[in-house]
Amino acid sequence: MTTDRPYDIVLFGATGFTGALTAEYLAGHADLGTRWALAGRNQAKLAAVRDRAAAIDPACADLPLLHADTTDPSSIEEIARSAKVVITTVGPYVQYGEPLVAACARAGTDYVDLTGEPTFVDRMYLKYHDEAVRSGARIVHACGFDSIPHDLGAYFTVKQLPEGVPLHVEGFLRVHGDASGGTIASAVGIFADVTGMVRAERERRRAEGRPEGRRVRISRRPAPRARVGGGWTLPLPTIDPQIVTRSAAALDRYGPDFSYGHYLAVKRLPVAAGMAVGSGALLALAQLPPTRSLLLRLRAPGEGPSPERRARNWFSVKFVGEGGGRRVVTEVAGGDPGYGETAKMLAQSALCLAHDDLPKTAGQVTTATAMGDALIARLTAAGIAFRVLSRK
Repeated sequence: MTTDRPYDIVLFGATGFTGALTAEYLAGHADLGTRWALAGRNQAKLAAVRDRAAAIDPACADLPLLHADTTDPSSIEEIARSAKVVITTVGPYVQYGEPLVAACARAGTDYVDLTGEPTFVDRMYLKYHDEAVRSGARIVHACGFDSIPHDLGAYFTVKQLPEGVPLHVEGFLRVHGDASGGTIASAVGIFADVTGMVRAERERRRAEGRPEGRRVRISRRPAPRARVGGGWTLPLPTIDPQIVTRSAAALDRYGPDFSYGHYLAVKRLPVAAGMAVGSGALLALAQLPPTRSLLLRLRAPGEGPSPERRARNWFSVKFVGEGGGRRVVTEVAGGDPGYGETAKMLAQSALCLAHDDLPKTAGQVTTATAMGDALIARLTAAGIAFRVLSRK
């Protein structure tokens, strides 16, 4: 359906902080011959992003600038119909994301975002998964730091273990990074509506059902089975375990009985204690409108860390996988997680959907299900490490 469309990729939200970084990444790294365009509300700001892209690749001086606004349904429908793949960085997604998901599901257009908002992902599944299956659209959420390192890292780990046996994988995140205004707004929105998140998850679980003849679950253990180095661990209540287990439910390679535990690893007890207290305080402050407004003022949307700060940031996720009498330790690692590497992961996901020979999938799918080995190959070539540390 999409082969005769004018663009391989349309980037919606190019004037935001992460959107502009994604545009710059595409300017320097898009596959040869990729036809792409920028979309947003403000043509002057889009032109400024195009100038930054042209400084990287002079050919980008001719990038088309498309009008698109979430409050203008016809403009959203138009960019969905014009592209093979639409990237969106316009969040918080629970507030602004639905019109584009709906348009892509109707048009048979592949869609990628960088949301870490579980409520949004579950609601979009309930509303548009079936329509996307019918149209052939691949709706792929969480294509940034949430949740590519964890989803593809667990997939990479499982492939090092025996087939057809129960498997248990634990992920341990170490990270040094910063938050932009958009990230803060999304996090506050998640904490402010925990009830809605639980309700959406429950409704999706009823609608989706369980994989036939197999068992897939998130480990709720407060402490992991495995230890990786010294320090302390905390359960990490992000969207990542949900994405990992949805990949496991879709792919038989994860075995007849798969479980996944997700943890933050820190070196010192005071840091671990501070994070636990801070998370509780954030949850409490997000419940009340006055304190919620104060949290949102910590950094305005569109603002983010400087290039110098981003250059000092890094992440590492170590995975311990066990099954069939084998034990493997793997790692996914890279640079600035929230912005530099997120822009890279988001752009490479779109390029992978636009250009690569992939498994036949449709509907709301994960990165491991839709792109798997092809995306790991792209990210490895782009400088994100996927490696085996040890086998027993």
